[in-house]
Amino acid sequence: MLRWLTLAVLLGALTVSGFHRARARRGGETIARAREGALLMTVRAVMALALFGGVVLHVARPSWMAWATLDLPAGVRWLGAALGVLAVAAAHWVLRSLGRNVSETVLTKAHHELVTSGPYRWVRHPLYTTGLALFVALGLMTASWLVLLAAAVTLVLLSWLVVPQEERALLARFGDRYREYMRRSGRLLPRVRGAAPGGA
Repeated sequence: MLRWLTLAVLLGALTVSGFHRARARRGGETIARAREGALLMTVRAVMALALFGGVVLHVARPSWMAWATLDLPAGVRWLGAALGVLAVAAAHWVLRSLGRNVSETVLTKAHHELVTSGPYRWVRHPLYTTGLALFVALGLMTASWLVLLAAAVTLVLLSWLVVPQEERALLARFGDRYREYMRRSGRLLPRVRGAAPGGA
């Protein structure tokens, strides 16, 4: 049953993401991924292959992925299922809050607005947080150390490569408004009072 629930969570997340991204495209400007540069495009492609490919293979051909399987208790895997359902719901909340600002790149649109409501009230990049939670959930559901490792590597790449570049673009566009927003919000998690600006 967990195999099919894993597939349902993955398809649910893709459906929610696809719906909101398509709506944003209809409502305004789109930005070509090529404008991000070769490095970011390559990183995204490699991580997507590891994350999505690993999950799909664990569901479709479990015997092929036996080498990457952890011996997790059933309770932990079902906890992953609960996290996965919550992550899908959170993705809808985040993307709905973004509205027409949804973009598939780190670049800002010509009419980009600074969103500070919904989950953005506390976290500057809740879509990345939600995506990471989703893949941790899928890694637990499939009991795959490969998917969990890919999620951990993605966290490092987001923290050191993607988020800094995105925040430079937002600072260039919104200036002091974004600096003030950075002071009162966390990067990937709600800011702990007294923590340095820009921290999780």
